[in-house]
Order: sequence, then C-alpha cells, then structure tokens
Amino acid sequence: MPSPEQRPKTMTTIHQDDLIQSVQEALQFISYYHPLDFIQAIGRAWEKEQSPAARDALAQILMNSRMSAEGHRPVCQDTGMVVAFVEVGMDVRWRSELSLEEMINEGVRRAYTDPDNTLRASMVAPPWGQRKNTGDNTPAIVHTRIVPGNRIKIGLAAKGGGSENKARFTVLNPSDSLVDWVLETVPGMGAGWCPPGILGLGIGGSSEKAMLLAKEALMEPVNIQELMEKGPDTPLEELRLELYEKVNALGIGAQGLGGLTTVVDVQIKDYPTHAASLPVALIPNCAATRHIEFTLDGSGPAEFTPPALSDYPDVHWQPGADAIHVDLDSITAEQVAAWKPGDRLLLSGRMLTGRDAAHRRIQELMDKGQPLPEGVDFHNRFIYYVGPVDPVDGEVVGPAGPTTATRMDKFTEMMLGQLGLLGMIGKAERGPQAVESIRRHKAAYLMAVGGAAYLVSRAIRKARVVAFEDLGMEAIHEFEVENMPVMVAVDSKGESVHSSGPAEWRIKISEIGKMQ
Repeated sequence: MPSPEQRPKTMTTIHQDDLIQSVQEALQFISYYHPLDFIQAIGRAWEKEQSPAARDALAQILMNSRMSAEGHRPVCQDTGMVVAFVEVGMDVRWRSELSLEEMINEGVRRAYTDPDNTLRASMVAPPWGQRKNTGDNTPAIVHTRIVPGNRIKIGLAAKGGGSENKARFTVLNPSDSLVDWVLETVPGMGAGWCPPGILGLGIGGSSEKAMLLAKEALMEPVNIQELMEKGPDTPLEELRLELYEKVNALGIGAQGLGGLTTVVDVQIKDYPTHAASLPVALIPNCAATRHIEFTLDGSGPAEFTPPALSDYPDVHWQPGADAIHVDLDSITAEQVAAWKPGDRLLLSGRMLTGRDAAHRRIQELMDKGQPLPEGVDFHNRFIYYVGPVDPVDGEVVGPAGPTTATRMDKFTEMMLGQLGLLGMIGKAERGPQAVESIRRHKAAYLMAVGGAAYLVSRAIRKARVVAFEDLGMEAIHEFEVENMPVMVAVDSKGESVHSSGPAEWRIKISEIGKMQ
C-alpha cells in the first residue's frame, strides 16, 4: 500500500453522466463481443476435440459468437444479471445527484432498453411469490471497495442464470481434500451451466467472502495455457493446473455431451480463514462468458475498442449431411420412436414455447379444472424451453437459445400425460423423474446448443405471443421454424446422451492418458 506521501495530491471529479454512459456502453459491448481470450480458448478446444457431438456444439458456439459480433446482437438470449465490482479511490469526489448504486442502475436500465440492441430483462422482484419482472434488468448486484487513489475502477459481468444456478459452497474440514470436493461436485452440476466455460473458486475467509472470491475469480483473464507452458511458481498455480487436468478428465465435455474439454480455465482466489474452517465456493462461467473492466479518471466516459474479427477462430458451422429433416406439423409418435440418442435433427414447422412461470400457470389452471388459453394446445406438439430477446430492426424474434430443461422436470408428467405433449426442446440433461416420464409416454427430449442463441434465432421464421403476455419473456409464444438444429438427447426408450456421452469419454480420456 502506498504511503500518504506517495498518494496523489489532486482530487479527481467523476461526473454522473460519465459513469452512467460508461456502464451503458460496457454492457452493450459485452452483450455481443466475447472476451477475445475466452473465444480463442474455445477455438483451441474445437481444434483438438475428438468427440463429434462436442465438436459440432463448439462449432455452433464459435459461429454464433462471430455472428453476434458482426450483427451487434446478444450471444445468448439470457443477457444476464449485472454484477459490478467497484473500487472507489479515496481521492475521488463526485459531481452527481445520484448514489453510486443509482448511477450503475441507470446505466443498466439504459443498456437493457437500448432500441438498437434491446437486451432481455430477467430480474424479478420480489424474489419469492409474485416474482414480477422489473422490466429493465435492474437492480444490479454491486460490490464496492474504498481504495487509495483518485480513480474509479469498475468490473462488470453479465451473469446468466444457467451458470449462476450451479454455484456451490461448502465448509470443509481443514484436513479434507479440496480437489476431491471439486471433482465430486462438478459432475453433479450437470450441463445447465453450458460447458465449456471457466470455473471460479474462492477459498477461505468466511462463507460470504468465499462466494465473493469465486465470483471475482471469473473476471480474471484466460491464461491456463501460458501457465502450463511456463510451469507453476506458487501452490495456487499448482492447484489451478491440477484441477484443470482432473476436471477435464471427467469427460463431461461441451454441453455435457462427452468430450475432451469441460473447462478452458480454472481461476482461484484465496483469503486467510479461521483455523477450524476451510470455506470453499465454486461458481462456473458459461459459454456466454461476458465481462469487462474500465477505469474513470475524470476525463470523460470510458472508451471500448472492439476486437478484430480476424482474431476470432475461423469456424463456420453447417448441419451435417446425416441430419434428419422433421416436419413438426405432421410429426407422429412412430417417427419419434425411431429416433436414437445423438441423432441430429433439423426441425421445421410450428412449436410452442414455455418456461417455469408458464408451466406453473398451466398447472394452476389444470388444478382448478379450467381450460388452457385459446391457441394453447400441446397435443402431439413440441415445446421449446426459451425466453427470447425482443426483436429489433425487423427481426421476427431476437436471440432465442434454450434454457435449462431440468427446471421443468417437475412439470413433465403433466405435460406428457395430461396434455399430450410429444416432445420437448431445451438444454442440458433431464433428471431421472423426467427421463422415466419420457420413457413411459414414448416421447423425446431434444437439445439445442446453449450459447448459440443468435444462430438458433435465424431458424425462426414467424413468432407470436399466444398466452400469458404479462409474463414478458416467459410468455407462451408460437414459433414457426425452418431447419432448426437440435440433437436427440433422450429417446423414447429413456436413453440419454448426457449419461452415455460423459461415461464413454471418461474412459477414452483415461486410455489417452495411459498412452502418453
């Protein structure tokens, strides 16, 4: 820490409008530009991947990233809740009528309601009961530190719900193995966090400190390859390398389909803790990793330099020649029964959409013996678990990638058994209860690639709200799609690629290791 004599003698004035504009532009920037270090790491994973299913998923993610950068539209339909890490210099003064959090929230509000690139509002209040969407994605989660200096440093992250929901925390005994806990925990997280991504670990402090450390770790640059080349200099670097190798050896792979790369980096922050405790927090970042840092020095708003598209991996995804074309308007149970796990499909025709809130309302209507709204008929149809971004500039719909299907598991029996649904489309695995219901009703669960929302939206030709408009992005839509790419994740016999894929690749990775 600098001595009082070394600290700046001049005060810096930070203007309210500069901070608001900087937050607004930063959030717009990260909505369509991946951090270059991250997307290049995904490119390296694609180059070495040997699993055809995982390689196809990685190609979709990479192409989606380039399309989003070119079109200035979100890389993912879940444009995240905003988390801000703010360091305020003690020699800063303010020209502002708003508090620091109010300024950040105003920047969030302007970013998420920008008419040129509207972002999805996902925040609800209160968090229980009515859970009404706030409409502009406020409030942000703000963490503030007062530090020496005359600058404001802000780190912003737009954290998606799929990865945030997989946050884990424990307090180990000091003699317990931290590595063993991580390796036991990661498989139980499933694929709802859209691997491959980054694992952030926070070690030490107290319960809340460990969680904050893990979230802060996710802001660090992707540099595991450089660390491997130079070798570790500290025990923490040794731990990063050990976890990187052993987590990837689990064979979970891209989207949980089995493969060589589950994480592209492991970042760790630690802090002293009580002698009786070993708090450990684990938080993943998904394939839509979004974060940025900037500094305000009183000279005006921050400036953001776009990455050069020539530095992006040059990967162009196309559906395979073996893809099965499916007409959703004439689909039959016999056709569904012929599908096998891992089959690639191109869907055309009409489907309904629905997420947690819509399913809950449907259940309430069923329990009361009331009819479903006009236009909502699930018999022999497919439902897509999605909360799309609003359209701009003549779009039919904004980015519309899948949400985590396991959240709808408790409604699956009702949808298949009582309402005649034929199949579902989402991301990640299904739980045992849902898989059994799929098997019993000879239905199917199809998986779209999480992190390829803009690419998927190009297949949607028409869209309209048919029910529950007050739920915003969780309303029931009818989409008409053309050649929407999906994979059979659970077939009518109850066989799941999310079980067979990682199990197969765990063995293959072990065999590769023995040969080296």
